[in-house]
Amino acid sequence: MTSVDTSARAEDSGPSGYAAARLRLLTEKEQSGPPRRAALARLTDDWLTGLFTAATPPRGVALVAVGGYGRGELSPRSDLDLLLLHDGTADASTVATLADRIWYPVWDLGLALDHSVRTPAEARKTAGDDLKVQLGLLDARPVAGDLGLVSALRSAVLADWRNQAPKRLPELDALCRERAERMGELQFLLEPDLKEARGGLRDAQVLRAVAASWLADAPREGLDDARRRLLDARDALHLATGRATDRLALQEQDAVADELGLLDADTLLREVYEAARIISYATDVTWREVNRVLKARAGRPRLRGLFGGRPGGARPPVERTPLAEGVVEMDGEVVLALSAKPERDPVLPLRAAAAAAQSGLPLSLHAVRRLAAAARPLPVPWPAEAREELVTLLGAGESTVPVWEALEAEGLVTRLLPDWERVRCRPQRNPVHTWTVDRHLVETAVRAASLTRRVGRPDLLLVAALLHDIGKGWPGDHSVAGETIARDVATRIGFDRADVAVIATVVRHHLLLVETATRRDLDDPATVEAVATAVGTVGALELLHALTEADALATGPAAWSTWRASLVADLVKRAGAVLAGEPVAEPEPTAPSAEQERLAIEALRTGEPVLTLHTQPEAAPEDGEPEPVGVELLIALPDQPGVLPAAAGVLALHRLTVRAADLRAVELPTALGDGAAAVLVLNWRVAAEYGSLPQAARLRADLVRALDGSLDIPARLAERDAAYPRRRGITAPPPRVTVAAADSRLATVIEVRAQDAPGLLHRIGRALEGADVRVRSAHVSTLGANAVDTLYVTRPDGSLLPDEEAADLAKALEGALR
Repeated sequence: MTSVDTSARAEDSGPSGYAAARLRLLTEKEQSGPPRRAALARLTDDWLTGLFTAATPPRGVALVAVGGYGRGELSPRSDLDLLLLHDGTADASTVATLADRIWYPVWDLGLALDHSVRTPAEARKTAGDDLKVQLGLLDARPVAGDLGLVSALRSAVLADWRNQAPKRLPELDALCRERAERMGELQFLLEPDLKEARGGLRDAQVLRAVAASWLADAPREGLDDARRRLLDARDALHLATGRATDRLALQEQDAVADELGLLDADTLLREVYEAARIISYATDVTWREVNRVLKARAGRPRLRGLFGGRPGGARPPVERTPLAEGVVEMDGEVVLALSAKPERDPVLPLRAAAAAAQSGLPLSLHAVRRLAAAARPLPVPWPAEAREELVTLLGAGESTVPVWEALEAEGLVTRLLPDWERVRCRPQRNPVHTWTVDRHLVETAVRAASLTRRVGRPDLLLVAALLHDIGKGWPGDHSVAGETIARDVATRIGFDRADVAVIATVVRHHLLLVETATRRDLDDPATVEAVATAVGTVGALELLHALTEADALATGPAAWSTWRASLVADLVKRAGAVLAGEPVAEPEPTAPSAEQERLAIEALRTGEPVLTLHTQPEAAPEDGEPEPVGVELLIALPDQPGVLPAAAGVLALHRLTVRAADLRAVELPTALGDGAAAVLVLNWRVAAEYGSLPQAARLRADLVRALDGSLDIPARLAERDAAYPRRRGITAPPPRVTVAAADSRLATVIEVRAQDAPGLLHRIGRALEGADVRVRSAHVSTLGANAVDTLYVTRPDGSLLPDEEAADLAKALEGALR
């Protein structure tokens, strides 16, 4: 078949008319959502019917839409899933020619096409071998041709599906789990795949297929609306990008939100997350019911043998195991007892949830819905039993999560805690965070449950964990807003005034320990005194220590490490001593260590840098394998300009991440004994980004070259940066440099907040070279793409900078980094 013939056929079938009508439909702002998808499907049906009819098809042939097109849900860039069905009576060449006269015009318009040509028997066999094909055929819809042929195939495929459901549904469940593991959960991803991620459109299709098996049905409330919202978002994504994509990338979210008429990208994500959460919960409930039914069917032959002699063939009694007042376990789920009276028992929802979590069992859908419909609201403040059941629920660990999700799905959480609505499904733009705000709060409580043996008041720890980020739903500093909300919530759930004050303090200062430990000089008495003053009591410090760890572990893998844990523990020990009444001694200038002095002498003798690298002692966490705290790098060299930027630049070139740096001058007598010479000793704590540590000799050689100017560090860093293709994404905010209100008596504290990048400390050092200051120490903290570098600087004589001079330095440093 020649290209000329193909062009003629496409023209005869009116592709330009279809393309123009399609374009008009997609650009009409008045019509969107389900009406537009249905209209696009009808328009495409009419065009394909024209192509089919113009080709003069033989008898016993039909054109069939399957998958999303079969459901009449065509997004702007959706594939056309088509099956040319024939009864086998026409010869193969005739059918092939007919197929070409339909497929080629579709391709000529640049439309994506998923096509096949089969007899009913071939279609059923392929469906039996391929679950994806079978799911697509469940939505088969005739477009043109022999309607009876299509109807017969639909009936046969549906019958096959129902007959084979006990075998095929477990296979489908396994495929869904594998896909979820690979694609992640839509409701938590910053760049979700609207179709393939768990809780997306693929899972909605699977739920339809399970319902068609007659084995189980999904909870239908809100499910159609959730599907519609995800389809609307995909339509907007296709129109905004002009591409057939399902991934909602960061750089597209504002345009997609605008296309949907939403306020901003956060509003878009929240809508998508809410829809995905409904589908995910329906998926959990449905597969649980499928497995229950299949398990019951597998046990029936055995039960018939055991109970076949019962009068009238009566079934064996259902076993109900009491768990708590009004709560029992039945068939692997937690249900309400027959005697339960939710309309008279306001504590029952929390009691049932606590019993389910402590037993590691799911709350049945029927039980949750009955509680949501009938349970009386709790009095305010809550009775002691309700508060204790909440603490029991939060203290159950991992099994808390599915129970909380069940309460959330039926609106019980916001009924119990109205302030929860502000954080529900709220996205977190920092890539360090794994979860939405509300799920992060629950995950923090889960992590805190394993730390309750370390504190005197586990109940306060668990509630503070649940509330520590509750202020993120309000404008301003979320810790400040959270303190007020936490105080209100703690009062609402029945804590006394003293406990309310402790919870509010812990929420207000939940970032204090990790930020201070990683960004401040712990040898500075002002640092420790400030922490002790803010926390107030040893008990609050104990709670704050546990919450800090739980919060970081629940945030994501980048937020906690043995190094951070060791710094926080050191700070807690020092602050605890202050709170216990021990005086804080003023730091005295410490003599250099033996190794520092040895290196200084060698540097003075040779006139060149001398350095050593060694791993610091390992710290053993409470759970998991011991890991090294870091690598200590000591550098000694004669005092000269440019030492800090040169050393930091060499470390960046060798892919060593700086965690902390201490700089000191060591006075040594000259060889002639006629005076003293200053030798700089730099004590660095570093970690390799990946791979093994570089050899000390290579570091030294590059440092010598950097100091004499033969190694152009900025150029080398720029070359390396240019070698890696940049992914298009959001624009990073500009750096910000401030004078921290640290009340340090040792140095002026300058805080640099910037986008993390190789060589950042090198650039800071270069910018400081023009200022008449000495860097006493540097503390580096990195979370995701954000870096906070804290510099302790003094005048050359060791005195603090005056306020105006410090402000000018911060302004100049910020300008240089921009």
